[in-house]
Amino acid sequence: MSRFIRLLGALALAGAITACSDSSGPANNGPAVQMSIATAPALALAPGMSMSIAPVTYTDGTNTLVISQVEMVVEELEIERVEGSVTCDDDVVDDDDCEELELEAFLLDLPLSPGATQVITVPVDTGTYDEFEFTVHKPESDGDDDAFLAAHHDFEGVSIRVHGTWNGTAFVYETDLDAEQEIDLVPPLVVTEAGATDFTLFIDLSTWFRAGDSSLIDPSSANVGQPNEGVVKENIKNSFEAFEDEDHDGSDDD
Repeated sequence: MSRFIRLLGALALAGAITACSDSSGPANNGPAVQMSIATAPALALAPGMSMSIAPVTYTDGTNTLVISQVEMVVEELEIERVEGSVTCDDDVVDDDDCEELELEAFLLDLPLSPGATQVITVPVDTGTYDEFEFTVHKPESDGDDDAFLAAHHDFEGVSIRVHGTWNGTAFVYETDLDAEQEIDLVPPLVVTEAGATDFTLFIDLSTWFRAGDSSLIDPSSANVGQPNEGVVKENIKNSFEAFEDEDHDGSDDD
């Protein structure tokens, strides 16, 4: 049975949750995984130049899309270890109950500047990890998301919200996308006693509002019930990548 390490869903909190009675986890100065998020690779800058920040601008020669903020609700972050197993307590009947730990949803305000932004450092056991999983989550008033919605009541039924302008006109894009993402780590992360191993979740925003011919899509035409809703949802689901990123440049070219 593969072992899963869950990454806690709170940006200010670092910790590890291991399944059942396996162990109390490694010390804070031991092996760890450091997760960052990027939406664009770092730029090579000449001396004296500064890096641009939000908003970001995309153009197809005819239309201009400016994105000033992207918020995304996620839950159930985990990495899967290749080797090793978990021994559960005798009174645990279902192995899935041992592995699976339900975590509350949390809100990410995605970085829009080039390069990777550190989100959380989590102590984990040594080993090789070959898969990263998380869920883009649509909060609902069903009891499970009550705490989240108490703090973010305007996100009920909304997993992603984007603010910006389309050809100079302000827009708000919202989606009810609810999708589990399973991303292979190639090459796998190798966590040793030497310290933190860095990896980045890369989200390619430049592909979200694109048609099949790479022309830009008006985000307001992709809201719920609009003609481009399905196209943009598929673009979002296909925009995630995860890789080791020791220099935090938001690129897998290390």
